[in-house]
Amino acid sequence: MKKYIITAAFSLFSIIAISAQSKKDAQVTKLYQNYIAIKSALASDDADKTSKAAAEFIKTASAIDYKQVSEGNLNILRKDATAISEARTINAQRETFFNLSDNMIALTKQFKLSEKPIYVQYCPMADGSWLSDESKIINPYYGKSMLSCGNVKSTIK
Repeated sequence: MKKYIITAAFSLFSIIAISAQSKKDAQVTKLYQNYIAIKSALASDDADKTSKAAAEFIKTASAIDYKQVSEGNLNILRKDATAISEARTINAQRETFFNLSDNMIALTKQFKLSEKPIYVQYCPMADGSWLSDESKIINPYYGKSMLSCGNVKSTIK
């Protein structure tokens, strides 16, 4: 009987831990989806859409519990997204996107954000990386002028 109680207790703790993990991942997954919206807007050369997507990213980052992602990491992400949101030219937005991407790549390696692979892509012309949910290159640093410039650097599963 004691063995069954211990087994049940461990099972309960496992369920709680998995539930907490799922919640944490769900919050960061939404942040990743907001990041993808910024990337897509940059790739389509749309500064207004990029600003709006960055504003959504800030809202999501502000809602994440510091117990899930450190306050320092969230502050850095919000700072980058704020600079993108407030910039009025696509070139200024792209400059800050370098930092946002590097920080999101680091965060993505810590969390399970998708059942599908997440691709770390790289543009040698811009010397910058970004995340994508598809292997096809859609370059946010050059947009329509060089949309397919780059390659898949690694995959996060």
